[in-house]
Amino acid sequence: WEGSAPPEPVDVLKALQFQAQPAGVRKTTGLCPARRTGTGPDVAYRISRQAQISAPTRQLFSGKFPEDFSIMALVKAKAGTQAFLLSMYDQHGTQQLGVELGRSPVFLYQDQSGRPAPEDYPLFRGINLADGKWHRLALSVHKHSVTLILDCKKKVTRPLPRGPRPVIDTRGITVFGTRILDEEVFQGDIQQLLIAPNPQAAYDYCEHYSPDCHAQPHAPQAQEVQQRPARPEVRDVGPTEQGLISGRIRG
Repeated sequence: WEGSAPPEPVDVLKALQFQAQPAGVRKTTGLCPARRTGTGPDVAYRISRQAQISAPTRQLFSGKFPEDFSIMALVKAKAGTQAFLLSMYDQHGTQQLGVELGRSPVFLYQDQSGRPAPEDYPLFRGINLADGKWHRLALSVHKHSVTLILDCKKKVTRPLPRGPRPVIDTRGITVFGTRILDEEVFQGDIQQLLIAPNPQAAYDYCEHYSPDCHAQPHAPQAQEVQQRPARPEVRDVGPTEQGLISGRIRG
């Protein structure tokens, strides 16, 4: 999209009809009680254990799922939660994509050839996304790596050893807040959940999609999109971490 506005991200909460407040979902105040624009407070959704939200993935992506992409969320998970915020399944019920919240969260990704294997799923050790506080979480998936950008500052890159032409099947279902057959479910507040068809959006999340409460209103122009910063070095996952990942995913 050089020279033109970047494509609009998919608004997952809207596609899953959160505004209708299904069982286990109710409106609450979001990150900002008021904004300089005069609007406010922000609207978020409080999710309880009772929530069971899913939809055909085609409701989110009518065409192909992007090969490189960004997932962005403004979320406040209940302290101690260890659950998947989002899970995508292929038409046979195999999970292909998942974003886990909690301590040392995992980014689950599996292409049509089964790559990467569960023990190679990216693990973000030392990060806690479930401490009862608001977090701006952005994941940038680009070629063979995934970068997690936490609260607009901390950046951690992990290898993503997927195949050369990875495909995510859109003929299955997308599940919010858990995985099929998981007992653990997401509990907390969520204000935003976006999937953009480009890896750059994650780097611009705080500027373009989730500005600070005191920020002036800003409509981004294409030429204002900042150059992507140099990616931090990719560190190989050690055997202990591989065991932790495979134990958690398979267990």
